[in-house]
Amino acid sequence: MFIQCKSALAALILVGAMPFAQAADKPTDPQIAHIAYTAGTLDIEAAKQALKKSKNKDVLAFAHDMVRDHEAVNVQALDLVKKLKVTPEDNATSQALTKAAAEERAKLAKLKGAAFDKAYVDNEVAYHKQVNGALETLLIPSASNTELKGLLETGLKIFEGHEQHAEHVASMLK
Repeated sequence: MFIQCKSALAALILVGAMPFAQAADKPTDPQIAHIAYTAGTLDIEAAKQALKKSKNKDVLAFAHDMVRDHEAVNVQALDLVKKLKVTPEDNATSQALTKAAAEERAKLAKLKGAAFDKAYVDNEVAYHKQVNGALETLLIPSASNTELKGLLETGLKIFEGHEQHAEHVASMLK
């Protein structure tokens, strides 16, 4: 089971990196806004699934933090796009992220107890590594609007903390 979970996680990381690799042709600000908002929304959905399924206090505390923080950043993102009069633009990266997240939620829905907790937290570690890497290497450098770039940089700091928190919770579940 442990080897199977690790293999699945490795596959998820490889598949998960593909959406951002496809966006390497420098996304526009409206595309970046959509990608960032989508990534936050998907993590909120995953956290809400954990809040319904988990009984582990550390997993629940982590999931509550994900909902609170990602909802707050998404509100800031919506406020910014309204202020800038920018319409977020759906794109292949956002669509690939949404598809991968739906597949992961379906897998997690079949799990219970400690198996769910471990799979959820392991996915959160991988997801935050993926999103943080994309923010750092693609989205922030590609953003041309300074306010959008600033929001992404603030988000990166928050999400790096999420990655560390997820790693900490994962180490307690082993």
